[in-house]
Amino acid sequence: MKKLLSFVGLLALGSAAWWLFQTHLSAPHAAAADVSQKNAVPILAASVERQDTPAVISAIGTAQAYNSVTVRTRVDGQLDKVAFVEGQEVHRGDLLAQLDSRPFEAQLRSALAQKDRDAAQLANVERDLARFSDLAHRGAIPAQTLDTTRAQVDQLKATVEMDQAQIENARIALGYTTIRAPLDGRTGARLVDAGNMVHATDSNGLVLITQVHPITVSFSLPQDELPALLASQRKAALQVTALSRDASQQLGQGVISLIDNQIDSTTGTIHCKATFDNATNLLWPGQFVVLHVVLDMHRDALTVPATAVQLGTDGTYVFIVTSKGTADLRHVEVAFTEANRSVIARGVSQGERVVTEGQYHLEPGTPVRIIDRPPSLK
Repeated sequence: MKKLLSFVGLLALGSAAWWLFQTHLSAPHAAAADVSQKNAVPILAASVERQDTPAVISAIGTAQAYNSVTVRTRVDGQLDKVAFVEGQEVHRGDLLAQLDSRPFEAQLRSALAQKDRDAAQLANVERDLARFSDLAHRGAIPAQTLDTTRAQVDQLKATVEMDQAQIENARIALGYTTIRAPLDGRTGARLVDAGNMVHATDSNGLVLITQVHPITVSFSLPQDELPALLASQRKAALQVTALSRDASQQLGQGVISLIDNQIDSTTGTIHCKATFDNATNLLWPGQFVVLHVVLDMHRDALTVPATAVQLGTDGTYVFIVTSKGTADLRHVEVAFTEANRSVIARGVSQGERVVTEGQYHLEPGTPVRIIDRPPSLK
């Protein structure tokens, strides 16, 4: 029994000694780990991803009406009626205004009566010509009388034809008293009120109509972009996105419809136009917009948040979070940046984590700690 108790005591003494030994060895390592974690720089990080990314050129443009017409009267007269509402959508042929037509109706009746009179004279002279022709054949009248009568017939025929032209001109003038929309579009402010006299020589006109379906946006690009622009246009129609001035709202999708045939030598830019169907009426003539012209689509490209890319004396670089929880500086080649993401041509691999905030407190080998909120670094 005494031997058994002695054995148990020795076993307990050995366990206690072993615990003291392990505690003595692990304490410095734990302390070091605590110090390392305490000194780690808080950062935000994101993964390197593969995604389809468009290569885009940005520009500032001005929306313009696809067509615009200042509606003017083509005859002088009193404006009897204005048939449109300001700001109204109108279609080609819709009634816009009506002038007093009575003077023009009277001119038409006068032209018709003039033709009837001259036609009656022509008929009478033609009968004389028939009689004189028979008499001249028998030698009963001089040949000169027959020639004179034949000349009168020709003259009256020309007069009747001139009367017909006068009738057609009067009908056209009468038609001009009814003013119709020359195209589909939207009316602007009314420039003349009913009751006023209007003239064909008036400079202001009656109303301005602008066609906004479709609508164009005029813009300029640096001449250095022209080769890429033309190369992409040969492949397919160049897609354009119109955004609000602060780029917070998309206003429409369209295509480039014009690349001008010469470069502006004073500015070194090339003038372009894009056409939008504008079904939602978000584009308006005179509006300033931001344009994104898609030159090409990079399929399955390696991308990182644009904030991860830094510029140093040796070029662009990013900080990679290593498996050991430290930062590693990696030089990269950036193809382009679009929509807050940078396409990396060389330097990173898919799945690696890059530092997006907190880089200014890092150097190669610095311990880092990834957090879920922006670090308040000082």
